[in-house]
Formats: sequence, C-alpha cells, structure tokens
Amino acid sequence: MYAVIATGGKQYRVAEGDVVRVEKLDAEVGSEVKFDQVLMVGGDAVKVGKPYVDGASVSGEVLAQDRSRKVVVYKYKPKRGYHKKNGHRQPYTELKITKING
Repeated sequence: MYAVIATGGKQYRVAEGDVVRVEKLDAEVGSEVKFDQVLMVGGDAVKVGKPYVDGASVSGEVLAQDRSRKVVVYKYKPKRGYHKKNGHRQPYTELKITKING
C-alpha cells in the first residue's frame, strides 16, 4: 500500500517503512506527525481525491531535524569588478512512515 501526500508545497509518494526528507516541520525528534492532505491511496484499490481523499491520513515518526549540504551561490560580472559569494543550507525533517490509513 502506498500514498501520495502533500507537505511543504511538494508531493511525496510514500509507503509504510519508507524514510523521506520533507521541508522542515515544527516537531520534536521522536514525536509523531500526521498528514491529512492525502492526494491518492494505492494498493489493491486505488482511491484518488478531489483534491484530497476523505478520511485518509498518513502517520510518521520524526527521525531527525537537520540541514542539507551547502549550496554556493557565486555572482560575477566581468569587467566590472563585481563578485558576490553566498551560501545556503536548506533545513529538512527526516521522517519514517509508520502507518497509512486509507
């Protein structure tokens, strides 16, 4: 059984036991997180929502709160002496999907 959930402006296809990295959520490590925005539930019978499946939810456990690798942004304009270096690390939440209620 699998589901498609929406969180952080993105959509993720998840199954029970999967470990996924989603946009940062306000949750403590070890706590339970529940997603109600389920777009589709698949398995024996496929249910597609309009836009969400009624009564469906996905539960997950927070494994980690961390930041991804640094992305270096370097701006340069030739013959003008303009250089600008900037870095960015995007925060994420790592989840283990525990249960899909379809």
